[in-house]
Amino acid sequence: MSINTNTNTQNLSFSSITLEKLPHLKDYITPLKSYKNPLSQNQFYHPCDTFYIKESDVILRQVLYDLASPISLHSTSQHQAYHRSGPREEIYFNVSQVRAAIVTCGGLCPGMNTVIRELVVGLCELYGVNQIFGIKSGYRGFYDMDPIKLDSKVVHDWHKRGGTILETTRGGFDLEKIVNAIEQHGFNQVYIIGGDGSMRGAVKIFEEICRRKLNISVTGIPKTVDNDIGIIDRSFGFITAVEVAQQAINAAHVEAESGVNGVGLVKLMGRSTGHIALHATLSSRDVDCCLIPENDFYLEGKGGLFEFLELRLKQNGHAVLVVAEGAGQDLIPRTEAQKEEKDESGNPVFLDAGAWLKSELKKWWARDHPGELFTLKYIDPTYMVRAVPANATDNMYCTLLAHSAIHGVMAGYSGFVSGPINGNYAYIPLDEIARTKNAVNTKDHKWAWVRSVTTQPDFLKD
Repeated sequence: MSINTNTNTQNLSFSSITLEKLPHLKDYITPLKSYKNPLSQNQFYHPCDTFYIKESDVILRQVLYDLASPISLHSTSQHQAYHRSGPREEIYFNVSQVRAAIVTCGGLCPGMNTVIRELVVGLCELYGVNQIFGIKSGYRGFYDMDPIKLDSKVVHDWHKRGGTILETTRGGFDLEKIVNAIEQHGFNQVYIIGGDGSMRGAVKIFEEICRRKLNISVTGIPKTVDNDIGIIDRSFGFITAVEVAQQAINAAHVEAESGVNGVGLVKLMGRSTGHIALHATLSSRDVDCCLIPENDFYLEGKGGLFEFLELRLKQNGHAVLVVAEGAGQDLIPRTEAQKEEKDESGNPVFLDAGAWLKSELKKWWARDHPGELFTLKYIDPTYMVRAVPANATDNMYCTLLAHSAIHGVMAGYSGFVSGPINGNYAYIPLDEIARTKNAVNTKDHKWAWVRSVTTQPDFLKD
């Protein structure tokens, strides 16, 4: 592989590409019988030389290089790559004996029902699987409830509905009980739809299945409305969430513009990352200040939020603030008990940044502008953002994710996640996804774009 420019030539050799190992059932089960992919006989497909993905097809994680740098493409550098997703000519499951389980874990996200539907329809219509089961109520459903039978007719309109019809909960992760239940029900394919905590649980399930040497493939489909899972381009449902968030911002702008010294305050989802707030700010262009967890801010004094709002209200007569739920947590007073509080998934419980900021804004105005009119409208669309059905873009994305997962499982891979990397779908080891975060980089061009649109301060103290 070589890259040429008019001024120099630098080579990226195949020996410098590190292909991430993708776990396979053959790693611990021998012998493992293989079968011809039934897609070869599917009337809607016409397999040719380029239809099936080969083991040599890879996707580079890094695609941006500085050709002026002497070490950018140096042959001794290692360039990370992943197996490309898609159907393989050879599969390792007898489709008549497949018993697949699908579970949704954690919070809601637009597109969850679409992923379930496409897993069911894909297994049924692409591979002829007719034993597909839904696990209700998250991880605890494996051992607490009976699985429900799913088929194409049952799920035919699920993509039009928000939430997850399988229901979901946080917590309930008991590794021994879960794997015992998987084994007792005879499941040999397990599809886990969930966020970073669920993916960490999926890693443990996969490792325990390997330890027991069970002929069971486990795959994760990363789900997080916050878009905080790393490596992949984005998580499903994120585009829909930004679209709904923008509607809330538009409403806040109308309210603020219609009031005397009007301020519209919108709290958006984003516990540890501010991607929804950032993208909704950029798409609306009505936001005066965007506050996210990755960027500290302060209220009082020179360069603080109150000083900025004072100026903006004098200039325009109104202002719109967007705050991600995880922003400013270190500024909100907490009791000792609140500092130690955890939710069922083990995450720290966040205090309400929106309600706190609303209170502080009212105190500031009453203190510094006694007797002057002030209009503050607070909008919290949290559950609207995550509970709506997926839009067209996310629906198509969910289908591709589901089909990629099915093809990978059928090919005998396990302990992996499907997702797009630089626009191309790849298989990524589960443990790598579980430990990788996707935080907003406040030093890159996108955050500079936010600041140029809002003209907000950088909140750096002297």
